[in-house]
Amino acid sequence: GINAEYMGHLLSVYFFSNPPMAARARANIRLPPEVCRTLFVRNLPYKISSEEMYDIFGKFGAIRQVRIGVNGETKGTAFVVYEDIFDAKNAVDHLNGFNVCGRYLIVLYYHQNKPPKKVDLKRKRDDLELLKSK
Repeated sequence: GINAEYMGHLLSVYFFSNPPMAARARANIRLPPEVCRTLFVRNLPYKISSEEMYDIFGKFGAIRQVRIGVNGETKGTAFVVYEDIFDAKNAVDHLNGFNVCGRYLIVLYYHQNKPPKKVDLKRKRDDLELLKSK
């Protein structure tokens, strides 16, 4: 460290090369495998704005992107992408079940490689038809 004088007061200044304790502790946390930075939000009010989404979800950390569904199938849903995975986890922990305009939000981790449910239903139907034909 170095000593310096400022307005008649002697100051001792120390430089730390290690990251702060909170950052080190956080680096050791093992997150569950389903945790990711992209969230899928359902049961949103249809008239919610991007600004309102940033207000609600931005309380938990820096947001890279918000995409709100606009057509019949995607209305009431949105994707929220956080810069930091820990912020995304914090948002899920606090906002799943959060009441917005009388609607309770459903906040889930989004994994792109998961096949959509409709594909699963079609495959199940095809399998069922195959079983029936035997």
